[in-house]
Amino acid sequence: MSQPVGPRPFRFGVNLMTSAPADEWRAKCRRAEELGYDVILVPDHLGMPAPFPALVAAAEATERPRLGTLVLNAGFWNPALLAREVATTDALTGGRLELGLGAGYVQAEHDSAGLPFGTPRERVDHLRRTVEELERLLGAESYQPRPTQQPRVPLLVGGNGDRVLRLTAEHADIAAFGGAYPDPESSTGRLLPVTAEQLDERVARYRKFAASRPEPAELNLLLQMVTVTEDREAVLQPLLDLVPELTLEQALALPIVLTGSLDQITAQVLVQRERYGFSYLTVLEPYMEAFAPVMARLRDK
Repeated sequence: MSQPVGPRPFRFGVNLMTSAPADEWRAKCRRAEELGYDVILVPDHLGMPAPFPALVAAAEATERPRLGTLVLNAGFWNPALLAREVATTDALTGGRLELGLGAGYVQAEHDSAGLPFGTPRERVDHLRRTVEELERLLGAESYQPRPTQQPRVPLLVGGNGDRVLRLTAEHADIAAFGGAYPDPESSTGRLLPVTAEQLDERVARYRKFAASRPEPAELNLLLQMVTVTEDREAVLQPLLDLVPELTLEQALALPIVLTGSLDQITAQVLVQRERYGFSYLTVLEPYMEAFAPVMARLRDK
């Protein structure tokens, strides 16, 4: 009889979003390594650092962390050109790259770049073409330049819609769930929080699509707030003002919000790993320091 499989060990990432001169950028990356982060990540938005040069600089400043994109907007990229970037960056970072891809959600950025935004279906179609073309190109023995990691650079796919979840189940090593979703009335990428119950349904949907996988994927969640405090209501009041349809009780239950004492936050993370399977947690840059003591508590759990 097979033995029950325990929970997947935690991994922790930080998404660095703020541009900085070379010395400051490297110092920030070294600080993330000192704090114990397993992965240094960058997003893909106009006005933020260009992903691949930022990761190469992060690699030069650090030794241990993996380096990833959370996530590249597939709509910004031609698959053949992206394959060259991925292979070169993996080689220059010593095989530490983790490639994260998503369909994109900020119409204003596409407008600014002079790129078509497309319907949700068209954006997911392009994401699928990108994933499949990257697999074809980078999987060919004749492809140049060669990435360091074989058989491939680990792939993360981010998104909550059915078609993205199906693509993730078919192709990704890491399934990244959004704890927020784009406001359909906004063209600037305004996000609304996903409730705990909505996330239950989305994770269950993904698991249905992934039922035939030979190996389970790692599940990632991007946290939007981490605050160690004794006054949770005061910390959450700005969020309640921004999203007035949320009650305080609902805000406290949001999976992407960690607020309370260190004991309360640690317990919430453990409960969420049990409930959803999230073992790979990413925080936004402003919360890099605040999350460090939580990471220390969760090591080896």
